[in-house]
Amino acid sequence: MANHRKRAALLRAVALVRRAAPASLVLSLVVSVAAAAVPVAVAWLTKVVLDGVSRGSGGPALRTTAVLLAIASAMVLILPELLQYLRARLSRAASALAQDRLLAAVLRLPGLAPFENPAFLDRLRLARQAAGSAPDATVDGAVGLLRSMLVVGGFVGSLAVLSPVMTLVVAAAALPALWAQLALAGHRATAMARMTPVVRREIFYGELLLDVQAAKEIRLFGTGRFLRSRVRRLRADTDARHRRMDRADLLTQGGLTLLAAAIAGGGLVWAVLAAGSGRLTVGDVSMFVAAVAGVQGGLAGAVRDLGSTRQHLLLFRHYLDVVDAEPGPEPPAAAAPPALRHGIELHDVWFRYADDHPWILRGVDLFIPAGAAVALVGQNGAGKSTLVKLLCRLYEPTRGRILWDGVDVRDIPVAALRERMSAVFQDFMRYDLSARENIALGDLDALDDPQRIRRAARRAGVDRTVAGLPRGYDTLLTRSFFDGSDGGDPDPGVVLSGGQWQRLALARAMLRDGRDLLILDEPSAGLDPAAEHEIHVGLRAHRQGRTSLLISHRLGVLRDADRIVVLADGRIAEQGRHDELVAAGGRYAELFRLQAGPYRDGEPALPARGPRR
Repeated sequence: MANHRKRAALLRAVALVRRAAPASLVLSLVVSVAAAAVPVAVAWLTKVVLDGVSRGSGGPALRTTAVLLAIASAMVLILPELLQYLRARLSRAASALAQDRLLAAVLRLPGLAPFENPAFLDRLRLARQAAGSAPDATVDGAVGLLRSMLVVGGFVGSLAVLSPVMTLVVAAAALPALWAQLALAGHRATAMARMTPVVRREIFYGELLLDVQAAKEIRLFGTGRFLRSRVRRLRADTDARHRRMDRADLLTQGGLTLLAAAIAGGGLVWAVLAAGSGRLTVGDVSMFVAAVAGVQGGLAGAVRDLGSTRQHLLLFRHYLDVVDAEPGPEPPAAAAPPALRHGIELHDVWFRYADDHPWILRGVDLFIPAGAAVALVGQNGAGKSTLVKLLCRLYEPTRGRILWDGVDVRDIPVAALRERMSAVFQDFMRYDLSARENIALGDLDALDDPQRIRRAARRAGVDRTVAGLPRGYDTLLTRSFFDGSDGGDPDPGVVLSGGQWQRLALARAMLRDGRDLLILDEPSAGLDPAAEHEIHVGLRAHRQGRTSLLISHRLGVLRDADRIVVLADGRIAEQGRHDELVAAGGRYAELFRLQAGPYRDGEPALPARGPRR
């Protein structure tokens, strides 16, 4: 089974490289075969020239042989350079194609669950590493193995002509080298897989120390030394593991090198003695020395290429595990759902993130009528954001169903369902792109439509801010990169405030006109009271007649919702209109009283001032 998987992985790697750069692959094979034949030709031509010179013969035949030897010697130098050039082309093309396929496979995953699984994240890191090198390195190792075996075959045949016994000795010495290299390659691949969680954690701490968002707290709280010590400790751990592998390599390679040197030295002594007794010519001695070196070098190269191929195949299998991962069952129908007419229903929906985790939602039954504004209220951890993620099919309910006009959302293609939605998430993204691109990511069809983008920005109250930036809507909203798109000197971008980013995220959501469901999860959490009022006035007009789901801890902005649903401990505690819930005196009334109290009772009196001094 293991050998079958290796063969299958090798065939997949060859197919990927062939798809990426077919001409370069064929040329590499041709040049590799030529590079294997040339050293054998040089050895034989050298023998002929030395024998001719030692016999004192000259004439056109010797001159022709000498010219051929010069050409072959030049090819020995030229072909490796050409092969390196072709390898570089293969590597770039294969890496680009492998990376593109990896990203496509990751994008096919419809939900968030894999990205919260440490085992998947470790496999993904190995897959990214493999995408950069494993396909071409695997093929390169296989081609190198072929080249080495051709070299060995040529020199073994030459050596057998001179001494069959020495041929067997040299070939037999390769067996322990083969076993040792394969064992080392397996150990190194296993060690890399085991080190991946440690390395990923080390990278996390290192990037945290370099992250501009974390820089404020790290400096204010003085946590830099603590985080730096974590990096040092994790790095020391990985370095210690690498040292153990390097020591094993050193001892193994050192022992094999001594064995090869002993065989080559013994063979040289034998050849010299045989030449002294007249059994070998000067050219034979030269041929023998070249053949022993060629066989040993070829066998060492073959063993090395075999070990490298095995190691990269093991790494490439992590890549294939991610690329071949099934995104989940999709319904056979590819048609988009029709416009929402009746509403969205949640029937006995239960959810938890893992079997050993507590329940987040516990039997939720909820109806969101088409065209109505429904607000979700509850304390932190009540399940509000989780419910939103279920509606967007970022997760699937553990139990229960979610219906879209009576159709289970699992029977609707994920992309088609999400095309009917727009949302502002509480943890919205801040893209290191231009202002125009940040908004256009809400609907890429508007990327080249500046009027649509500006309309969305005006609805979100951010048009004047963006228009006033150094390059308007084309201003880069980050200081992590330079913007040299105009061909002039690179300029650093602009960093927006939290409230301005919030408005930009709103504009991104408002760009998606005509969607059936608008989800607003804390859309004004980062805004001051005046800006918050302005935004909600605009949102109220924008969502008029639209189906919308509103989430906010500020109950005052939700009081005009058609229905307010109170979540508590994963269940619906109560629901109704604002006035009904206040009159009922339940959880909502208590939360509203707590928020409205300071405004209703007035500000506390200022402490009395003492006499002036």
